[in-house]
Formats: sequence, C-alpha cells, structure tokens
Amino acid sequence: MIDAFKRSSARRITVVIPYFGYARQDKKVAPRVPISAKLVADMITLAGANRVITMDLHAGQIQGFFNIPVDHLYSAPILLKHIRRNFEDVIMVSPDAGGVERTRAFAKRLNADLAIIDKRRERANESEAMNVIGDVSGKTAVLLDDMVDTAGTLCGAAAKLKENGAKEVHACCAHAVLSGPAIERLNESEIKSLVVTNSIPLGDKGERCDKIKVLSVGELLGEAISRIHSEDSVSYLFV
Repeated sequence: MIDAFKRSSARRITVVIPYFGYARQDKKVAPRVPISAKLVADMITLAGANRVITMDLHAGQIQGFFNIPVDHLYSAPILLKHIRRNFEDVIMVSPDAGGVERTRAFAKRLNADLAIIDKRRERANESEAMNVIGDVSGKTAVLLDDMVDTAGTLCGAAAKLKENGAKEVHACCAHAVLSGPAIERLNESEIKSLVVTNSIPLGDKGERCDKIKVLSVGELLGEAISRIHSEDSVSYLFV
C-alpha cells in the first residue's frame, strides 16, 4: 500500500499502526534469532513511509528502530477513565517485573497501591506465576499489561491474587491478540472482566466472550491524524 501511494505521487505518507506486529521480538533472546521489530521498521521505512503513528509499543525503545518520526500514543487515558468509573478500592497489579513502570504510572494517577507478580517463564508463551509482592487482601485487583496473547500470564496471575485474598480480579490490556487457548483460559479463570482496546479486531470467539469489554481508540488516533495533517502539535496526546 505504501509503495502504491508512493508511485501515485503522494506528497506525504503517514502509516497508522495501532498494533505494531513483531514488537516483542525487539532483542536477541537466544543465539541466531532475528530482531524482527527492527526488520519490520526497516521495511516500512524503505517502502517510503514518512511518518508512523502507533500505540502502546511493547518497549518504548522500538521508536529508535525507525529513522523517521514516530508518534507513540498511549491508551492510558481511555483505560484510566474506565477504571475510575467502574472499580472501587483498587490496587494496580503488574503481571511481571517488566511492566512495573507502566503499572506504577496508573497507580499514581489513580492514587492507588501497587502490587507485582513475581513470574518465571519456562518456555515461550508459557509462564508460571510464583509470588505476589504487595498486599491485595480485600481489594479489587486490576492487572495491567500492554497485550494479552495466550492469556497464560494473566490467568496465572489472577489465580495467585485470589489465593492472596483479592476481592475481585479484573484485567486491562491495550492489545487483544488472544491466540490459541486464550478465550478458553479466560472463561475458566478468576478474571471477572478483561478490558481491551479495538487496536486489534476481536474474532468471533472473542466477541462471544462475556468477560471481554472493548474500548475504542478511534478518537485518540483520529485526533493524532488530524493534528499531523494540519501540522499542529501532537505532544499533548502523550500526557
């Protein structure tokens, strides 16, 4: 599509990618593996894109993989509004050590406490939740992650939170990948609701799952597109 626009003499090409594929492959985790996030960034740039708009990258440093401007938007304002309206006596929970910074930012804005799941991953797409760091007893625990793939991490974390006395367990994620047994795991888990954005369309199974609630990021992306097109500041969207 970029090449078609380029060959049709488009003055400027802005690529809007709500979910940046291969974002988790952002470093070498084993010998002789690719850094696919960098490869995809190179292909988009080489094809002729002038600018990229994306949302909730797995790691913010991926912006540096591009040699063109990247506007990295966040679903945080939309998710925060939902949490404030629907949950009381909240404690924000990071499902692993890597998500602590993101979860702490939510907890600060909600004036809520923070808990962390100590997780050990044995193999790709398989994880085991081990310990809860923080007091979740009697509270509404809200797990926060950038994406939910097979849902193994979230469901394992939810079980641990209930074991540690959490009153209810809810989850919020920007990207609903929901591959493999994700829907079945969610239905059988302690998670009462899973709030996601529409950065990825839900499949038929996802739409039939009563636990999943989808929030739209259309207004956020639309505002970014409008401001870039009219050459206004996009900075306030990052706050």
